[in-house]
Amino acid sequence: MKKAYVFPGQGSQFVGMGKELYEGSKECRDMFEVANDIIGFRITDLMFNGTPEDLKQTKVTQPSVFLHSTILAAYMGDKFQPDMVGGHSLGEFSALVAAGAMRFEDGLRLVIARANAMQKCCEQHPSTMAAVLKLDDKTVEEICASVNGEVVVAANYNCPGQLVISGTIGGVNQACEKVKEAKGRALPLPVGGAFHSPLMEPARIELSAAIEGTAFNAPRCPCYQNVCARPVIDPDEIKANLNKQLTSPVRWTETVQNMISDGAADFVEVGPGTALQGMIKRIDANVNASSFIIVE
Repeated sequence: MKKAYVFPGQGSQFVGMGKELYEGSKECRDMFEVANDIIGFRITDLMFNGTPEDLKQTKVTQPSVFLHSTILAAYMGDKFQPDMVGGHSLGEFSALVAAGAMRFEDGLRLVIARANAMQKCCEQHPSTMAAVLKLDDKTVEEICASVNGEVVVAANYNCPGQLVISGTIGGVNQACEKVKEAKGRALPLPVGGAFHSPLMEPARIELSAAIEGTAFNAPRCPCYQNVCARPVIDPDEIKANLNKQLTSPVRWTETVQNMISDGAADFVEVGPGTALQGMIKRIDANVNASSFIIVE
């Protein structure tokens, strides 16, 4: 039975995340302090004792989730024995660091660059996203294609019956009305940008320079990347896929299906929240899906 370790993305954050690691392990505490120095402010103060509003800031959210995930993987030590890894959107960066494809410090710097580029893009071009429930992927894709004069695309293929659309405010609003007409359910998301859509092109270009300047290694196991949903170990291919990630959909349903086809029967979510476990069970109820539990 092969084991897949999966890493969550933005939206899984919560106040107090990582505090147990910081207080319980010198190695983890040292990693958090390195991160504070790199980021330039004490992000640990916001993670451990901030407010939900503090954690919603993109410049805080993305590094916080990344730190919780990667430092938890380091804390696991010899218990971290993946046959394969994957991450949802931001979580892909955590997965790559945990699998040894890049250094912790380099991964953090990329996440900071990613968050800043996305925030800048959001401020310059306000846009939005919405979750669509109770409709199949093909129907949602057809709805997006039928919207005229605006941009709206399928962005996150999370699991059967749950897909996130992304685009201009007008485009997403039009699509949401069409979703309701098709007997689906549309839930606007509290985000300021059209992540994983063509509208993120300025952010993609900015992040691309940082990716190209980062050293990548072959990971210790295959990493299933968002843009292709298949296992990758070649460093150049990993970089090429990361360069496309911000403007391409997150093919999570297909990713999990491919992991299962390649032998994964036990999924461990590494990081805050349990969202990925719920998605995985919706994709295939026969596999195990759990979180790594810290034991004092």
